[in-house]
Amino acid sequence: MLPTYYEIMKEDLSKANKKIPKNKDQSKDKYHDLVIRELDCAVIEYMHQKISEEIQLDLQIQQFSKLQPLDTTRGIFTEGGPIFEGAGIQSKNHIQVCIRNINCIKGFFIPRKEIKFP
Repeated sequence: MLPTYYEIMKEDLSKANKKIPKNKDQSKDKYHDLVIRELDCAVIEYMHQKISEEIQLDLQIQQFSKLQPLDTTRGIFTEGGPIFEGAGIQSKNHIQVCIRNINCIKGFFIPRKEIKFP
């Protein structure tokens, strides 16, 4: 979905004479991982906004919509350089999850204090 919304966003920004955001390197990042992800964030937010607008338009015109807003967004980030020579795993690989619909959160827990493990 993101490539489609990226192209639409790029076109909309061009029509409005606005620059498209860019991902940027953090200073002193020797791997140039573009960890300041302004473009990625903008595209994801734009996609959610457009889906919401499409749903609202459907509701106004036909009182229903086949579209539904997305409950979550997940991103996989590989960064930090290889953990050893020839590795595909990088030192700062991680997954980020954004829960956009708080009804998806069924519970939470408070982590207990760390105990010593043999």
